[in-house]
Amino acid sequence: MNSYEDYDQGYGNYEYSQYEYGDLHTGDPQRDIEYDRHYKMPEVVKKFLLYFCNALNEGLIDDLQNMYENTFPKLTEKFFDKHAWPDEEEVGHIVDNDPIFLILYKELYYRHIYARVSGGPSLEQRFRSFYNYCDLFNYILGFKAPVPLELPDQWLWELVDEFVYQFQSFSQYRARLMNNQDKDNELDCVKKNNDVWNVLGVLNVLHSLVDKSNIKRQLEVFASGGDPESVAGEFGRHSLYKMLGYFSLVGLLRLHSMLGDYYQAIKVLENIELHKKSQYSNVPACQITTSYYVGFAYMMMRRYADAIRTFSSILLYIQRTKQLFQSRSYQNDQINKQTEQMYHLLAICLVLHPQCVDEAIQQVLRDKNYHEKMYKMQYGDLEEFEACFIFACPKFLPPMPPMQSQDDYVKEAMKYQTHVFMDEVRQQKMIPTIRSYLKLYTTLPLSKLASFIYGQDRNGDMEKNIAELRIHLLCFKHKMKNIVWTKGTSGLEGSFQSDSELDFYIDNDMIHIADTKVAPPYGDFFIRKIHKFDELNRKLHYTKIQ
Repeated sequence: MNSYEDYDQGYGNYEYSQYEYGDLHTGDPQRDIEYDRHYKMPEVVKKFLLYFCNALNEGLIDDLQNMYENTFPKLTEKFFDKHAWPDEEEVGHIVDNDPIFLILYKELYYRHIYARVSGGPSLEQRFRSFYNYCDLFNYILGFKAPVPLELPDQWLWELVDEFVYQFQSFSQYRARLMNNQDKDNELDCVKKNNDVWNVLGVLNVLHSLVDKSNIKRQLEVFASGGDPESVAGEFGRHSLYKMLGYFSLVGLLRLHSMLGDYYQAIKVLENIELHKKSQYSNVPACQITTSYYVGFAYMMMRRYADAIRTFSSILLYIQRTKQLFQSRSYQNDQINKQTEQMYHLLAICLVLHPQCVDEAIQQVLRDKNYHEKMYKMQYGDLEEFEACFIFACPKFLPPMPPMQSQDDYVKEAMKYQTHVFMDEVRQQKMIPTIRSYLKLYTTLPLSKLASFIYGQDRNGDMEKNIAELRIHLLCFKHKMKNIVWTKGTSGLEGSFQSDSELDFYIDNDMIHIADTKVAPPYGDFFIRKIHKFDELNRKLHYTKIQ
């Protein structure tokens, strides 16, 4: 067989005829089956599948990565944009029914149906996909020695990510069946097979991959400056197990976040240094997903400073590496969506807990429609808070299926988490208004601030207004003091800090106010801009010379 480079170059010029990809039939059912099996599939797809299988068996990891990230998406766009790839039986005849290749091919086959095929997967396809994952994980975990299998890190990440996604999709599908009387047969089938896509089974698979790889111990040693290979063990030294273990930790982060257990979501990553780039974070999509769920969990735990740092760091990374994502078109949609969601979450956090962020992030928040959203939220528009939250939050799942028909079961988890978040927002509704007045004074009588906020003599009871204002001022003090990560590998560690730009105390009905933030270093800001301008000039000059 020719090299992969020869095959890949030939793919771009390939033209298929009606004899290779058509709907010609003989009238004889048996002959039609044989025709479909041997002639309906384009020749270029047959060659691709055969080389894909050989590359897998020979461990040609670079070729596998090229085929997975480039050729497979191209063939999908050209031949299978809106319908499924050939099924297992068709492909089996081409690759001599290679069992491991067929399991991996079916993982791609069902993933494509979930993503692109009109109407999505049927119940039978959801079941078959689950059992195919069982076959794959049983193969990986079921032997006393590491299996002879190598896959690109990108594929391993998307395999784990898709496994969690299909569990989420099935949970939502099952909930819709409860309210659809036209599909009682499917509902009965789901109830009889309650072990399929069961949350405990999914958790068990992810934890088994983590344990098999000994990844937690490896990360712990790595964080302390040691050699992770020294504690990895036989399985942990194998790239397949090590990376599956790491990606499974991120899968657990995502799963716990969707279930609303934010403490546990952060805890599963306690041996990962969230604020540093490690040797394991070589898949951009994994980095972005990790930061999205970590930042969201921090926000729901009212650790706004940590959430802002997490979102700002990854959004800067996305800005600087945008060209990398554009070269991988099949990842664009997911990355762009998560980026948009993180900007919304960052806007919420900055309204609730104002602080300085990088100028590049500020520019995006000013240029797009985020500025208007932030303005509305600062002035207490609860509907805007809720709309931003619903757009940006994960798709929450209840941990258990409904016992009987519930009209709002699909939305119940979302409603509950939104209610929890909006309760927090309502408690802080007056803080931006109070902050805007306190910034203008160094001392301010309580009565005067009460008249600013409530108007002159609201309800004829100034004492009541002042008493209510004291509560809001105490709320201000309380809400501006959060746990903030300072050091250590666990994202749950930290100390109580106040990130408010001003502080105050009350003495004899007089508010004494002081700035807590040093004036921004304007000189440093202009120096950075001058260097940036010089660099831009050099690039333009270099381009002109070329």
